[in-house]
Amino acid sequence: MSAVAPVVLQARGLSVGFEARAGLFGARRGTVRAVDDVSLEVFRGETLGLVGESGSGKTTLGRALMRLVEPSAGTVHFEGAEITGLSQKALRPLRKRMQMIFQDPYGSLDPRRTIGHTVGEALAIHRIGTRAERAERVAGLLERVGLHAELAERYPHEFSGGQRQRVGIARALAVEPSLIVADEPVSALDVSIQAQIINLLVALQNELSLTYVFISHDLHVVQYLSDRVAVMYLGRIVETATADALYARPRHPYTVALLSAVPRIEGAQPAKRVVLPGDPPSPLSPPSGCAFHPRCAHATERCRREQPPLYDLGQGHRAACFLAEADAQAAEPSSAAVSAEGAS
Repeated sequence: MSAVAPVVLQARGLSVGFEARAGLFGARRGTVRAVDDVSLEVFRGETLGLVGESGSGKTTLGRALMRLVEPSAGTVHFEGAEITGLSQKALRPLRKRMQMIFQDPYGSLDPRRTIGHTVGEALAIHRIGTRAERAERVAGLLERVGLHAELAERYPHEFSGGQRQRVGIARALAVEPSLIVADEPVSALDVSIQAQIINLLVALQNELSLTYVFISHDLHVVQYLSDRVAVMYLGRIVETATADALYARPRHPYTVALLSAVPRIEGAQPAKRVVLPGDPPSPLSPPSGCAFHPRCAHATERCRREQPPLYDLGQGHRAACFLAEADAQAAEPSSAAVSAEGAS
């Protein structure tokens, strides 16, 4: 996806903090910075893959971009309009253009409602069409995602996991959005069903000119779907690049470790396995300097003291690692490190 395409979604300095307490009524323990000063752009028609370990903040970031959780700092612009400070009433018209597909399709569907009601609910909320027109629209949406129209009268428990995810996709498409944030939409499905849902998402994107933010821990899936990839660690983006560049030559040690665990096809050159020691630090008490340094084999005293910026390595490739500093200087001598405002 060319960077000359219009920007659909833009975040600048976005942070999300949650208050942590000891027990149900316990004393305040501090603030968890689930998303920490993230800047990114999503271009029209592309798929931006968002990857990282469990707890990296990628789901919270996806929800913050959609204003499903409130940012504690920073801004979000959607189709040129800042949505960060909008009331829910003011935000409602924009909701037609930005939708979400959730990880757990069963948990996101009302078990007391038929799927026809669920898929058509947004149409009713936005007062689109008559009742008969909405019913016709729902039937068409079900057919488009590979379900028979007559299934509209059934309830969520009567469907398999893959069918329920198709219902979730149909619901997201109902109001003709331009942007869809898909949060681990295939992680709970069998491998064969995953492939069907992924192919459906690709076909819909091509057919409807959709823009995706695709959140996943599965790097195989992200590689197949994504034009660009952003890698998150402890609430921050540590590397971003085109999918081809990232998978061919990752520049951050964390990305290298993630990719080394991806199984290779038979006959391919195996990557040297990088096993990271320990678990990610607690977001309640992140380490000083680079948050990755306690697990990094290349960490120096500078890494322990300073937080590296996202260095611009050229061709849209950026990495928040001091190892990349020399390459960044060679790529752009006048500006080796980009600021948060230009880092994505």
